[in-house]
Amino acid sequence: MTVGTQCERRENEFREILGIRFFVGCAQRAIELIQQGGLLVVPAAPALKNIAHDSSYREALLEADVVITDSALMVMLWNILQRDSIPRLSGLTYLRELLKCPDVRKPGQCFWIMASAASAGTNLAWLYKQKIDVPAQDVYVAPTYGVKIEDEELLERIRERGPSHVIVTLGGGIQERLGFYLKQNLQVLPAVHCIGAAIAFLSGDQVRIPCWADRFYLGWLFRCVSEPVRYFPRYWSARKLIGLMLRYRGSLPEFVRRQV
Repeated sequence: MTVGTQCERRENEFREILGIRFFVGCAQRAIELIQQGGLLVVPAAPALKNIAHDSSYREALLEADVVITDSALMVMLWNILQRDSIPRLSGLTYLRELLKCPDVRKPGQCFWIMASAASAGTNLAWLYKQKIDVPAQDVYVAPTYGVKIEDEELLERIRERGPSHVIVTLGGGIQERLGFYLKQNLQVLPAVHCIGAAIAFLSGDQVRIPCWADRFYLGWLFRCVSEPVRYFPRYWSARKLIGLMLRYRGSLPEFVRRQV
């Protein structure tokens, strides 16, 4: 294979969608791209719709090293509008592949950022059943972050532990900003994987989503049925992404500051 062919193949692994350079390859390749250090984010439609007015979230996506195509709505709209055929790579599929990596499974090599103590307990119990033993020193329960993220304790914990991987399991819109904060403030950046609720779908911390449902873009439906009051408004609001896709397609939306 010639150098030109290799470059063309690698360039075909990405698409500019809403001004963001999305990776459109497989999970194994995505892991390979950041295994030496970098920030990977998994923007879902309910958060992605905010790209036009949330400056810190927008910056986090633009500065991420790998952005995967978790949003089924975005992927379907892009393929229809552009007559393309990019695949969806969900956070759940990505996490399943990531947990096969020997260095992720090795104690001391992976640092987990959890949303709450209860979630941490459920997730760690599930990981233990998968023969992944996570030391207590490698688990951090995140505080409630405001508009500006500052967490010196977290930075010190990661510096002290020196992991090869940091896995962030917080909500969309928050975890991307936290990942970017780590990228800005860690002198030695590990592979930072912002996988959101993906582990909760496996551990039972949230509704379990089977592989077939994830493959057929039905994860959102499982969540809405399990907790309609919590999730239906969230996914209903994601319809705003349709307007952005129709108007901007591959271009970065014009920034419009929200009226307070």
